[in-house]
Amino acid sequence: MVRINRVHTGTGDGGETSLLDGSRVGKQDGRVGLFGTIDELNSHIGVVRMEISRSESLQSVHANIADESLDRVQQELFDIGGECSCPPGSIPEKVTLVGSGQPDRLVSEMDGWLEDLEPLESFILPTGSAPVATMHVARTVARRAERGACSLRDKEGEDAVRPEVMAYLNRLSDWLFVLARWIAHCTSENEVLWTPLGERES
Repeated sequence: MVRINRVHTGTGDGGETSLLDGSRVGKQDGRVGLFGTIDELNSHIGVVRMEISRSESLQSVHANIADESLDRVQQELFDIGGECSCPPGSIPEKVTLVGSGQPDRLVSEMDGWLEDLEPLESFILPTGSAPVATMHVARTVARRAERGACSLRDKEGEDAVRPEVMAYLNRLSDWLFVLARWIAHCTSENEVLWTPLGERES
């Protein structure tokens, strides 16, 4: 159990912070950037859940499905963020790591939602109702987290981020995209499609 007596420590005033194993690094370090982006993503998902909870057009059964799935993802992002805040080989034994089951579940859920959706004939503009628009913001931050993980592996080697974490971050952006479309479908919201420049001018 985590026990936090105070948030402020003053130890980061000089631009350094502690990783999970106690080692000190600069706050510009790629690993700090990665788990910071994961934290940012988690916060955006919190906003999505808030928007879903106050949506008047989303039926309770659909809202519950979305909220329960997002709640689980927020928990898993804390697991992944904690793991990424520690150098390879220094993760405490008490930390349970995300396995292949978590990213596989994202795919299974996506496949279920896609059964209700029509195939896309164009790209979708990242806009719409509050739950949908905020979901698009979250999915772009998920991609940024994935790029951060790729950069860290490029700098520190393949073992810097486990394959299961890479798979999770890769699939999560797609999962958020599909969930945004499914919510739009459940509320009979028209998606705004991209019209290429040539067609717009004609």
